Amino acid sequence: MLRVRTEGEEVVEVSVNTGYNHRGIEKLMEKNSWIKGMYLAGRVCGICNAVHTQVYVQGVEKLMGVEPPPRANYIRTVVMELERIHSHMLISAVVAEIVGFDTLFMLIMRDRERVMYLKDLVTGSRVHADIHIVGGVKRDIDEVRRDKILSELKVVEERLKYYRKVFEEDYTLVKRLTEVGRIRTAEALRHCLVGPTLRASGVKSDVRFDDPYAAYSEIPFNVVVRDEGDSWARMVVRLEEALVSVDIVRYALEHLPQGPAVPKAFPRAAKVGEVISRVEAPRGELIYHIVSTGGGNPYRVKIRTPSFLNIINTEFTYLGHRLADVPVIFASYDPCISCTERVLVVDEKRGLKKYLSLRELARWGTT
Repeated sequence: MLRVRTEGEEVVEVSVNTGYNHRGIEKLMEKNSWIKGMYLAGRVCGICNAVHTQVYVQGVEKLMGVEPPPRANYIRTVVMELERIHSHMLISAVVAEIVGFDTLFMLIMRDRERVMYLKDLVTGSRVHADIHIVGGVKRDIDEVRRDKILSELKVVEERLKYYRKVFEEDYTLVKRLTEVGRIRTAEALRHCLVGPTLRASGVKSDVRFDDPYAAYSEIPFNVVVRDEGDSWARMVVRLEEALVSVDIVRYALEHLPQGPAVPKAFPRAAKVGEVISRVEAPRGELIYHIVSTGGGNPYRVKIRTPSFLNIINTEFTYLGHRLADVPVIFASYDPCISCTERVLVVDEKRGLKKYLSLRELARWGTT
């Protein structure tokens, strides 16, 4: 819950309470097998489910002593980068709608469907990929599908370049996003921010680059960093990252190793131990702490999502801004709404309190 106190139109106090919207996924993992845990991990988030499955599976593989084949790692990378592209396009569209640019919202969402089609082509599902499995992936990529993906990526790349240009040059977007919710480098480090929010404040930090997993150690790519630290920089970083993701997918498909990708068998139990597994989700660093007592299911799985850091540690960025800037700043962090639940606006002069949904909050940014 985001609690905002204003004096007139100026925001003077903000507090964040993540509330009790808990689905018990961690507890469910303790009661189910290692294999069922893969599907539970993918249900943590409908936008970045493949990366949740990746971080879980790679942790389990370490406990089981399983090494996935190179081809499987490349396919995993393709799926996760397609997911990053559509995630960044989604929040870009949401920000456009919040500032009242409905045409841009519709255009981005239209082209995002191209990426969703590609994800469906690779995994067989638009939303929950469920392609990861201990020791590899469930489905291979044949030549026909590879060529279709490469062809469609050309269109996606051109559209992303256009949307980046719009965010960089459009008068309305620049005025609404520039110098709004600015986070300086020292503040970003002190508050342990992650992902595009951190990189937009001048810090080069990306798990894919710093601690490579899947096929990232074999694929050349640049970490996008900007120094402005405001809402505008955070959105431009995401669009530039989406273009980098296009290059990663293209490289992975063009250099797809020969050999098997789908495992014929895998262990059903893990050895005694614990592991810290981390990946770079679209919103930032995602961590799973997995503990095994040697049985057929986890003893404990602790999940630390990036939104937890980026939402509860950025209260100071709203202060001094207008109430209409609150939804813009909030959306620029690409928040996971199930972590925040709702917003409370307090009118102290009239003694009124009002809870707002995300849609109602967005209307404040267009009035």
